Amino acid sequence: MGFLKIFLSNTAVLITVAYLANLFYKYVLSRTSSSVKYISSVLLIIFCGWLSMFFGYQVHDAVIFDLRYIPLIIATVAYSEPLILIVIGAGIGLSRLTFGVNEAAIAGTLNLVILGFVAAALSYWMRHKSFGLLKQGLISILVINIFNSINITLLGVIPYRIYIFDIMPVTLPLSLVLSLIFSLILRDFQLERNRLVQIKYSNVLLSAQADELHKAKMVLEERARDLMLSSQYKTDFLANMSHELRTPLNGIINFAQLISEHDSTRTKEELIEYGDIIYQSGQDLLTIINDILDLSKVEAGKLEIVNEEMNISEIPQIAFMHFEMTSKKDAVEFEVKMDEHLPLTFYTDPVRVQQILRNLLSNAFKFTHSGKVTLDIRTEDGPDPGDLQEWIIFSVKDTGIGISESQQQSIFEAFQQADGSINRKYGGTGLGLSISRDLSRLLGGFIRLESELGVGSCFKLYLPLSQEDA
Repeated sequence: MGFLKIFLSNTAVLITVAYLANLFYKYVLSRTSSSVKYISSVLLIIFCGWLSMFFGYQVHDAVIFDLRYIPLIIATVAYSEPLILIVIGAGIGLSRLTFGVNEAAIAGTLNLVILGFVAAALSYWMRHKSFGLLKQGLISILVINIFNSINITLLGVIPYRIYIFDIMPVTLPLSLVLSLIFSLILRDFQLERNRLVQIKYSNVLLSAQADELHKAKMVLEERARDLMLSSQYKTDFLANMSHELRTPLNGIINFAQLISEHDSTRTKEELIEYGDIIYQSGQDLLTIINDILDLSKVEAGKLEIVNEEMNISEIPQIAFMHFEMTSKKDAVEFEVKMDEHLPLTFYTDPVRVQQILRNLLSNAFKFTHSGKVTLDIRTEDGPDPGDLQEWIIFSVKDTGIGISESQQQSIFEAFQQADGSINRKYGGTGLGLSISRDLSRLLGGFIRLESELGVGSCFKLYLPLSQEDA
């Protein structure tokens, strides 16, 4: 009965320590590094072995009976490194000496050291056999309990006849049963801790998923707004395009019909005027069609760039040829400035450069009611810090209606103008700036805009001077 009471008290102590250790891990060690957790667990197992001896059954002044090897059984299943099991066995064994150094204490120390080597060999063997956790636990309980009884018999602190016939028949079954009970209780602790860890991980995962869903919702809402806006822009574009197409088509049809009627009352000058109107309407229609075709080619990646030397000195003449009449008609001053340090030629696609400049100058004159339009050509370094590339810059500056800061990005998108009423008041397809931006990228450059509402705008076309960058 004495062995039963003390073994039960040992089991209760170990269960209490296991519970307290679980709390300590949860609130203290969980925030430490993995190495600190590992070392702490090894020291805790050695401490449990010492507590078993502290609350052990003292047969007489030298001999103590207890369950000090149960922590070693748990360690056999918990740790995969054989060397750690030897350290644990030796640690528990050496802690026996704290209760006094005598023959029984030395025998107890030697017993735990031997059991540490047995546990190490057992762990190594079981892991190579790929046993499950339950099977590992049962084998560890049985083998270590048997070796403990054999060691006590052979070490001879207690006469072997007394131990074998009087003590072992009681202590061995009790040790097996209590080892199994403690292992099952500890397993429940472990399962509960794993469940809490899984719940915590699931909560973190759900929180992360909720954040991702919220972000995805915001992205979808933003895209929905963009789609609605894009749909509105395209609706406005189609409504405007129908007007832009019908105007020159109606002019061509109506005046062609007038010419075909052979009315003898019409003079030669009237017929020439009709022909000029038909020609101008055809040119306007061709410009619209070319814009649409150029945009579709750029988006499909099929627009060809033909790089060759472009004579910079010819640019002012071509610009005046296209816009001198517009300048006089609208009473808007037109000036072209050229830096004296400009090279004679540079390597690019002359046709596409002229197309971009025509679009920019056309917009400048369209939105400038009075004042001045200036084309300034010069070279300088890039606008961004660390950009050592030398660029040729074509600045188209006007004193027109200007563009608000909030609209300065949208005007470069296809089918978009700064204001929905712009196309109704000034006409145009809204494709010129989008095509110009895409063409500048294909030429290796880009377009920058500086503008203030009611003051004017300045569009800067940057193109690389060197052939390699072009």
